[in-house]
Amino acid sequence: MYHFFVEPDAVKDKTITITGKDVNHIKNVLRMKPGEELSVSTKDSQSEYRCIVRELFDDRIVCELAFIKEEGNELPSKIYLFQGLPKSDKMELIIQKAVELGAFEIIPVEMKRCVMKIDPKKAASKLSRWNGISEAAAKQAKRTIIPEIKTPMGFKDAVDYAKNLPVKLLPYELADGMARTKEIFSNLKAGEDIAIFIGPEGGFEQSEVELAKENGFETITLGKRILRTETAGMAVIARIMFELEET
Repeated sequence: MYHFFVEPDAVKDKTITITGKDVNHIKNVLRMKPGEELSVSTKDSQSEYRCIVRELFDDRIVCELAFIKEEGNELPSKIYLFQGLPKSDKMELIIQKAVELGAFEIIPVEMKRCVMKIDPKKAASKLSRWNGISEAAAKQAKRTIIPEIKTPMGFKDAVDYAKNLPVKLLPYELADGMARTKEIFSNLKAGEDIAIFIGPEGGFEQSEVELAKENGFETITLGKRILRTETAGMAVIARIMFELEET
């Protein structure tokens, strides 16, 4: 079943109206017809609205509400992924997969070993593209929210942004053995929001690790193998998902 997002005022009684770029997608790409089913979420609710397409116009799709799925598809904890800016277009893949796995927010971070530097003149368009990728991934995964991709920030600002979150994890190749990491994951509790810091291709500088530790971060290991930056965050989020996912 195809999934879309609408503004809260698009839901009125038992009628839901879809507007914007999704109209063309529904009519001309998916070629949906009256009587077919789709699902919708608003941007301020975790409920899922199951609908029947009633009428298709040039500027809107009018749907009839069938029922509301109240429980939603979100994890019981919010996961904040702080991703060291990677080279080329790897950030697009990271955003797509992190959203599919359940990340709540993704924060690109400029770290000392980042090769990529964002051109200020292109920052707005890049951020818009990243948020578009997040929305597309959220639709595909039937998320009930669209995870926000924040404006890139420096490492210290990122630490300040995360320091009040209950759980703060930093995968690091020099971290203690797997037993401590397993203990940290097994002690995660639903409702505790989680920050994950992932280094760029060159990893973290020691000073960055020390600053994170001073602000309550736990360093963890992801095993004996060195993971690429685009793999590390996915490994952590997937493990958290299996620990917290409700049946």
